[in-house]
Order: sequence, then C-alpha cells, then structure tokens
Amino acid sequence: MRNLEKYKGVIPAFYACYDENGEISPQGVRDLTRYFVQKGVKGVYVNGSSGECIYQSVEDRKLVLEHVMEAAEGKLTVIAHVACNNTRDSQALAEHAQRLGVDAVAAIPPIYFHLPAHAIARYWNAISEAAPDTDFVIYNIPQLAGVALTPSLLREMKKNPRVIGVKNSSMPTQDIQMWRDEGLIVFNGPDEQFISGLTMGACGGIGGTYAVMPQLYLKAREHLYAGHLEEARQIQNEICRIIYAMCGGHGNLYAVMKAILKKWGMDVGGVRKPLPGLIDSDMA
Repeated sequence: MRNLEKYKGVIPAFYACYDENGEISPQGVRDLTRYFVQKGVKGVYVNGSSGECIYQSVEDRKLVLEHVMEAAEGKLTVIAHVACNNTRDSQALAEHAQRLGVDAVAAIPPIYFHLPAHAIARYWNAISEAAPDTDFVIYNIPQLAGVALTPSLLREMKKNPRVIGVKNSSMPTQDIQMWRDEGLIVFNGPDEQFISGLTMGACGGIGGTYAVMPQLYLKAREHLYAGHLEEARQIQNEICRIIYAMCGGHGNLYAVMKAILKKWGMDVGGVRKPLPGLIDSDMA
C-alpha cells in the first residue's frame, strides 16, 4: 500500500544552482538541500520551473538530482520533474530518478506543439513506464504549458496505477476540487492561494517562493489546520505582499529570490540566460 503521508506538507520547488561560470554548482545544490532539511519542510520538487529545467540539458538535470539525493540523506520527500520536450529524454530522466530512489517523478505535457489528449496520455505513460516502481505526478500548468489538464484526460491517466496525483498550478481553486473528486491527491501550485488550495482539499503545496520564506508557509498551514483561519489569512496576505514586491523588479523572479538567499549566506548563483538578471535598483 502506498505511503501518501510523505506528500502532505510544504514542498519547496528547488532552485537551479550555478557557479561563477553559469554551470551547475554541486556545492550549491548540496547547500540548498541541507537548508531545506534545517527549515523543516516536507520535501523538495526538483528540476521543475523554479529549477529552470527548460534551459538545462539532460546531464545538468541528472547532476542536480544526484546531489540533492546525496545531501537529503532520506530526510526529505523528493519529487523529480523529468519532462523534456521529447519522450526519449524524459524517459532517460525518469529511469535515472528511479535509480536514485526518488519518491515520485512528475511531468508537464509537451510544450509548443499543442498535442491531442491521447498523445499527451501516451507521452506521460511512456515516462511512467521508464520508472515502473515510482509514483507519478501530473503537472498541470496551462498558463505556461499551453495545454490544460481535463477531467477526461485525467480519467485516462488514472488507468495507470502509478499515477497518484496532480501538481495543480492553474489559478482556479475549483480545479483542485475537481481533481480531488477523481480520488487523487492534489498539490496546490500558485503560492498566492496557498491556504485557499489547502481549504479546497490540496494535501500540501509545491511552490517557487517557499525557499525564501518557508517559515511563513509552515506557520500558515499550522494555523489553518488548527482552525485559526484569521491568523492563516493574515500570513497569506503577508506572503502575497512579499511575492508582489519580488515580482516588481527588472530581474526575473528567480534572480530576485536567489539574491535574497545570498544575503542570508546561501549563494546559489544567478539565473541562466535568457532569463534576465538583476540590476542595481532591484536590490531594494
């Protein structure tokens, strides 16, 4: 019987860690992993949007995951996002992730070409078949992938016994209720609606801004489950205020958040082009 408890909680999306030459920094990856262990979060979501996966090679992504797993020492739930824009590379990453012992693999649908639902299902199932002993999570992020998960596509995917849930980054919280009604676990994606997503039945959250304020997400969840709705709402409002400020710079959001971590002594480098880096006025 599956252990789904390991997916319940605050799961930060892992940032890409670069050295001074813009290459993957194994030391940065290990340091960031240990930072998350110290903060007491449930797990990490590796090589997703926050990991700048679409700008990285297969070997880059393997290297990141290897060092996450080494530094985590079994203390974190690890979900590895393995989708590439072709099935072969995605399968290679899924097979590698299973070999390392991750808890689950996840995948967005292929981007650019808008494939029909049956082709997306075939793509996801092929990835899952490459990691036959590992849980599979569907990643629904229509605003970036260009295609949305539908109830009929999800019902088709439920025929695959490895499919345990959906990382839902669409903005309507109604979607969380729909996927929950299909009997799957759902992770809230949009950080701006963290407690709203939990209220709608999400088992936890996976988010890109968790790394710079994990204590706020942990405390908001604690208050919500204790029935302190007003306190949870106030923390969510503070989270949103911080997110809006971080999105207000010239540099990319991830560049801003990495600069915040650097001010705390956690240097994971900048962002990979074509993502824009910081300018001086962003530091305020």
